[in-house]
Amino acid sequence: MVFKFSADKIFTSDGKFSDDAVIITNEKGKILGIDSWDAHEAVSIQKLKGILCPGFINTHCHLELSHMKNKVATGTGLLDFIGNVVTFRVIDQDIIDQAIKDGDEEMYKNGIVAVGDISNKADTAYIKDVSHLSYYTFVEMFDFLQPSMTKSTIDQYLPVMENQSERHYNKKSFVPHAPYTVSPELFAFINENNTKGQTISIHNQETLAENQLFQYGNGRFLDFYAKFGMKLDHFKPTSQSSIHYAIENLHADFKTIFVHNTLTTQEDIAATKKWNPQIFWATCPNANLYIENKLPDYQTFRDADAKVTIGTDSLTSNWQLSIWEEIKTIRKYQSYIPLEELLTWATINGAEALSYDDRLGSFEVGKTPGILHISGDIDQMDHTKIKRLI
Repeated sequence: MVFKFSADKIFTSDGKFSDDAVIITNEKGKILGIDSWDAHEAVSIQKLKGILCPGFINTHCHLELSHMKNKVATGTGLLDFIGNVVTFRVIDQDIIDQAIKDGDEEMYKNGIVAVGDISNKADTAYIKDVSHLSYYTFVEMFDFLQPSMTKSTIDQYLPVMENQSERHYNKKSFVPHAPYTVSPELFAFINENNTKGQTISIHNQETLAENQLFQYGNGRFLDFYAKFGMKLDHFKPTSQSSIHYAIENLHADFKTIFVHNTLTTQEDIAATKKWNPQIFWATCPNANLYIENKLPDYQTFRDADAKVTIGTDSLTSNWQLSIWEEIKTIRKYQSYIPLEELLTWATINGAEALSYDDRLGSFEVGKTPGILHISGDIDQMDHTKIKRLI
């Protein structure tokens, strides 16, 4: 069966809107053609009010934390937030499993087609086998900058990786949690146990204390580690921001997604571009507001022509799992960014970051990107809705 869809605006593969396009697809969502209106009889086309765009790519999520929705207070700052997360890790497995299932279904309903998902456990492996979504699982490792913990950390995460799904289009890789939690020894393991071209994800510059630790060797992270009985006596500040430690210890032949980037500067972006051209910057605006009540300066990334993607983070630090809600938040607080650009972040940029751009991220013949209908007044974003057509 063949379907023909059109709308007031179609978000095209060149990142612009067209008002004269017809998307032709089969029942499985494969794009068979993209034509102009005059090539078809009007009665054969399903014409909709609003915008059609490809399915969204969520480049940063913690699906396994879905059971923690509404458990952690907002506005605490990152360090207190992390401390609170740890206290909710032990909970009945049935509750965890149901929350994971619900989170996966919520993302599907909200038009997400692929997810870069952080996993510290194997709890999400089953749902990824049966999901309608594609998952790039990032098995996230941390040894808290303690070389004495590196071997036990590796032993802990090997079975997590082994159990992760590779069915359908799913992928997986070892990744570092953040500069402030990964020793050079653990970075070396990650480098050696991924292959060229894989995607790496790392949390980056989410709070001022992170840069303070690396630049000056002081700040709240010292007390944070002390609370867990760990010392940083061996740690030597670099006088540079934390992202420099990350790029000095990661191989440059991986695609790398830096996540959050709330305090990232033009100099940081320039340094990473010089190190590796395959860099992506995942923004999770609702999580940033939930935890630190602060957004990145997106103009910094636009001026650097950096490739930005969008993530939801987890239900621990968000009210929902919806890329459209993230776009609405950006438009609310930094409305100078054109919607076409935000849709580029949410679709093809994300697909490229996760290496799913061969079939997702844009309306192109042969791809199966999903088709979303955005209805309502775009100038009144709170009144808009997302519906999955295919």
